[in-house]
Amino acid sequence: MYKKMILLSLAFVVLQTGHAQQNEGTPAGSTAFYTDVTTSHLPYKDLQLLSMDAGIADLDQDGDMDILIANEHRPNILLINNGKGSFTNESALRIPQVDHDSEDIGFADFDLDGDLDIIVVSEDDKTNELYLNNGDGTFSDGGDRIPVTGTSNSVVVFDINSDGAPDILIGNNGQNNILINDGTGHFKDETLERFGAFLDVTQDLTLADVDTDGDQDLLVGNEDANRILINTGNGFFEDQSSDRLPYRSEPEETREVDVADIDGDGDLDILYGNVQAFVDNALRQNRLLLNDGKGFFTDITATHLPKDDNRCFGVAFLDIDRDGDPDIMTGNTNGARFAGNTPYSVYLNDGKGKFVEATEKIIPEGISGRGFDIDFVDLNGDGINDLFLSNRGSQDFLLLGIKK
Repeated sequence: MYKKMILLSLAFVVLQTGHAQQNEGTPAGSTAFYTDVTTSHLPYKDLQLLSMDAGIADLDQDGDMDILIANEHRPNILLINNGKGSFTNESALRIPQVDHDSEDIGFADFDLDGDLDIIVVSEDDKTNELYLNNGDGTFSDGGDRIPVTGTSNSVVVFDINSDGAPDILIGNNGQNNILINDGTGHFKDETLERFGAFLDVTQDLTLADVDTDGDQDLLVGNEDANRILINTGNGFFEDQSSDRLPYRSEPEETREVDVADIDGDGDLDILYGNVQAFVDNALRQNRLLLNDGKGFFTDITATHLPKDDNRCFGVAFLDIDRDGDPDIMTGNTNGARFAGNTPYSVYLNDGKGKFVEATEKIIPEGISGRGFDIDFVDLNGDGINDLFLSNRGSQDFLLLGIKK
C-alpha cells in the first residue's frame, strides 16, 4: 500500500529524488534511467512557487495523467497533459483561483457521478477545499460539504467503512478527523466514535494493512510520538502504538510515512522521513522498521539504512531501478530556515531490505531543490514511470523515464 490511497484503481506512488552526475555515454541532463525535460515539457516559469504536494490523476478523462499542485498561500495549479507528457497551465480555466495555505491533495469520485473530485487540506487559514468535477475537468467549489476545520497537513481518501463511497481522513495540529461520505458527496464528522479523542501535531497519514487482516490500518506521522491505529473493523480504530512501535529515546519529528514490503516476506514495513524543523534536538536520521508479519515492528535503521543528516520532508518507496523490489528516495531541505537548494537522495534495495546510496546512478545532475513531494507515474504513456518533483520555494522538475 502507498500513501494517498484513492478509488477508481488509480495507483500512484510518492517518490523522492536525488542529485546525480552525468553518466558516461548519456547526454547532459540525463542518466541511464531519467532525462530532465522540465524546460521543454512544463510551463516551468509558472512552477517556481511554493509547491507542497502534487496529485496526479486523469482529471479531464482523456486517458492521460494531469497534475494538480497544492500551492502554499497562492492559488493551486492545474496542469493538463497533452498525452505525451507535455503540460499546459489551465488553472484559471478549470479550478477556482483562491489563496489558501494548501498542503496536501486527495482524489476520489466523492459524489459517485463517474469523475474524479478533489480535496485539498490547508494549514494556517484552516480552510479545507473540496472541488467537484463538472464532468469535463473543470471544478466547482463544494467546500461547504466539509463539516470540520483545522490546522491541517495531510489527507487520505478511502472507503473506510466499505459502503461504496469514499471517505476522508485528515491529519491536523490537534484532533485528527474522519469524515464519512453519505453517498452523495456530503460528509458527516464521525471522529470521536471512530478515532477516539487524542491531540497530535500530525504531518502525515498513511493507510496500510500492517497486521495483514484484510483492512486498512492508519499510520500517523507526528511532530511528537508517532502512532499506529489498528482498524478493528468497518473503519473503527484503536491506538496500539505502544505495543507495536519501537520508540526512540531522543525526540523524533516525522514529516512523512511510507510503507512497502522491503524484504519480500509478504508484509508491509515502515519508513519514517524525519526532519529537525520545529522540535528541538530532534534526530534527523530517517527510520526503517521491519514488520514481524502481525504488525509488530523492529527498528533496523542502523543495519539497513544509510546514515544521513538530511531534513527529509518527503520520503517514498518505489522501484526506481526497475529490478522488482522497492527502493527509497528522499526529498531534502537542509538550508537554514528552509532556504537554499539541496540534492535529492536515492537508496537502492539489495533485494533483502538493505539499502545503499546510489543517487548519482539514477538522477540527472543539477536536480536539487527543497524537496517536499515526489510522484512516480507514467506521464507520457510509454509504460515507464516518470518523476514529478515538487519543491517548496524552488523549481519543480519533470524527469521522464528512459526505456532500456
